[in-house]
Amino acid sequence: MEDASTPTPDAPETAAPETAAAGTAAGSVAVDKPVPLRVSDNALAQVMGILAAEDDPESLALRVGVTGTRGVEYAYDLSFEERSTAEDDDLIYEQGELTVMIPADSVDPLWGATLDLPSSPGQGGLVIRNPNRPDPLAAADIELSGTVSERVNQLLEQSINPALASHGGFAKLEEIVGDTKAVVTMGGGCQGCAVSAMTLRDGIQKSILEHIPEITEVVDATDHAAGETPYYTE
Repeated sequence: MEDASTPTPDAPETAAPETAAAGTAAGSVAVDKPVPLRVSDNALAQVMGILAAEDDPESLALRVGVTGTRGVEYAYDLSFEERSTAEDDDLIYEQGELTVMIPADSVDPLWGATLDLPSSPGQGGLVIRNPNRPDPLAAADIELSGTVSERVNQLLEQSINPALASHGGFAKLEEIVGDTKAVVTMGGGCQGCAVSAMTLRDGIQKSILEHIPEITEVVDATDHAAGETPYYTE
């Protein structure tokens, strides 16, 4: 999946991490160690062309950071920064003649990503193709109280359904069986969605099990074949 374009260079298909050349500073990586973000040859040529127009290009690194989320994708910031401004825990490595600088908290979200040119002819800038996605159901600080059923419903209302609303869907608690099993269905755009079952298993189930200790099993009772207008299609 191709992420939204970012202006050049504040301007990136999924690939295996590329190995780095020699490191350049504290926090830099060793020779042949896998790196989080690789730069394709075509993107490298474009970035180096832009870098050459900068004052004192040899002192600059391409800093790539995750700044937040945009829907179901990460949002990024790309900029040329003085290598001397790197934080002690920044990851610094070489891609060809380009020095790449990754903030410590962006390493995991960028692992396996590729900075590349857009696949659409005529589209400018750079894109980041990233196999990683932010957890749309990551619960914020929420307070749950009451019975098991009441707490599951509070979790759905406060954390899970606001996230699913961006997909045109929702999740509903059908019943609690023996205080340990939650039977949940999905509706709206999620019901017929090709990935809704996975969303339930990997997102809703995880959230319920983490926040409602009495629950040991979450069952998806959704009739996914009945959905007519899924948000996602294959």
